[in-house]
Amino acid sequence: MFDKILISRCFLGDKVRYNGEQKRLEQSLITLWQQQNRLVAICPEVSGGLSVPREPAEQNLARDQVFTQTGVNVTMQFNEGAQQSLALCKKHHLRFALLKESSPSCGSTLIYDGSFSNKKISGQGVTSRLLTQAGIKVFSEHNLAALAKLLDK
Repeated sequence: MFDKILISRCFLGDKVRYNGEQKRLEQSLITLWQQQNRLVAICPEVSGGLSVPREPAEQNLARDQVFTQTGVNVTMQFNEGAQQSLALCKKHHLRFALLKESSPSCGSTLIYDGSFSNKKISGQGVTSRLLTQAGIKVFSEHNLAALAKLLDK
């Protein structure tokens, strides 16, 4: 039996990003994992109640909250999406997640700094942080090979 993987819906071509676009991850591994029925897809922001399209949002790490570009606090929606992601992981006994880097929900090593100036800093998105705390290994499109190696063991 194969390990299943939580995956960002945008990687599968779903138009769930804040701007209504997709970020399909064109990789043979993704196609293979789809054929093997290994992928459990979610967009934490949409699952948390945010619409598509929606205003860009970034984390304010000092306040441990997420705000839109016009200052609307969307922390509750981001936390709800993270909780739903964790619930999916528990339901399907997932140990791995493949999430969109730099997203305020899904970033695993980099996020935008909260100033809406296109500056990235080290940090984790709301969902990535919750999953990591629960012992789930989170990967991004930048370290897909490392995830594949772990799955082969």
